[in-house]
Parts: sequence; structure tokens; C-alpha cells
Amino acid sequence: MAPGSFAEYTVVPASIATAVPSLKPEYLTLLVSGTTAYISLSEFGELSEGKKVLVTAAAGGTGQFAVQLAKKAKCHVIGTCSSDEKAAFLKSVGCDRPINYNTEHINTVLKREYPKGVDVVYESVGGTMFDLAVDALAVKGRLILIGFISGYQTPTGLSPIKAETLPARLLKKSASIQGFFLNHYFSKRSAAMDQLLKMYTSGDLACEVDLGDLSAEGRFTGLESIFRAVDYMYMRKNTGKIVVELPHSVNSKL
Repeated sequence: MAPGSFAEYTVVPASIATAVPSLKPEYLTLLVSGTTAYISLSEFGELSEGKKVLVTAAAGGTGQFAVQLAKKAKCHVIGTCSSDEKAAFLKSVGCDRPINYNTEHINTVLKREYPKGVDVVYESVGGTMFDLAVDALAVKGRLILIGFISGYQTPTGLSPIKAETLPARLLKKSASIQGFFLNHYFSKRSAAMDQLLKMYTSGDLACEVDLGDLSAEGRFTGLESIFRAVDYMYMRKNTGKIVVELPHSVNSKL
């Protein structure tokens, strides 16, 4: 973990590197996405048996971990996604109620099946989804905000929300919103990585990787494919964490 990205090589202090048992792309999913889910839910989730947890973009890079960690805490997990294939993946990692928002209305499902609301929301979409998630909170419910990807391509980087009514919507439920940015919890990252690595190597954690095999031009290989990979993510095509393979450069000076 160090500043700088989209490069074939970089130099980092050994103290911030993480040793892994072998060279597998699955380990890359843990560095940011896995630790974000692990630390944020540990710090703010207050997860316990029977709690209802809603994960938005649940089949994405970090959503997949929020689903699994909530299930390990014996929660009932609801996950939103954009396709039946993603819904099937979510079921395979323990999600109790996947919702494909292209075939079902999320708001309708939540009101019908969870009339008392959900205890925790792990939210990374923003905009309309954020508003829906706030409205779905139960009394004393908590929304953990780790991103707002629906707005990243707008001029401001934000999607509009119903900000003027937000105080009242939270007050009437004694609900809360907690922002989480991994950089502010760097001291806890190493311990989180250790736990996640143990879980993965013991078979207790799935680390889904999307190498782009199903994209129009095939697998993401080389720096030049990063543009395609980012577009693929914004089109909501990926299942799991997108990984771009960087083949060894024959001109490397290292």
C-alpha cells in the first residue's frame, strides 16, 4: 500500500509490504477492498446474530467481502446487484436475499420483506441508492458509507441526494451515518490483512477476481487495458474485484 498506481513497477518500504504465500491475483482483492470491509464492519457494524445487513453493489470488489463477513457474524444479508449471474454469485458466498435491481424494485422488496427495516447498510453506490438505503434503516440503524461510485464520472464526483430531508430522516429513527476512508485506519490494516489472509488460505473466504475474460475485447492485459477495465467497472459488468495483468516487460531496467 503506497501512493502511485497504474504502473508496472514501484518501490515501497518493506515495512508496508504484505507477504503472501504465493503469486495469485486473489490476494490483490484484500489490499483495499477486503480491508475496507473488514475494518469498517469491525469498527462500526456492531454485527451480531440475527441482525439484518444490506450491502449495495454486493457483487463488486468490496461488497463481496461485506456479504461474507456479515454472514460469518450470523447476520441475515441482503445484497443488491445488476444481473442474475451476480445474484447467483451472491448466493454462492452466503447472501440470503440477492436483489437484482434490473428485475425487482429494491424499495418494493425491502418494504415487503423487511417492513421493520435493516440494522446495518454497507453503502458504496450513492445517489438514489443512498437515499433508498437511508429510508430502509431500522430504528437505531447504521449506514456505513464507503463510497459513491454512481457519482464518480460526474463533474463534481457526486450524485444528488435528498440532503435537505436527511436530518429529519435520521432523527425520526435515531439512525446514523458513518463515513469510512481506509487511509484514516491505516494502523489497523496490517492486522486486518493477517486475518483476511488466514481466512482465504484456510478456505473460509472467497476472493472473486474478474480478469475481464467476459469483456468485449477479452482479458485485461497490460497498462493499455486499464482504460477498458475502468469502463467495464463503470458499466457494472464486473463480478468481484477487477484485476489487470501486467506481463513482465522485456525492457525492464529492474
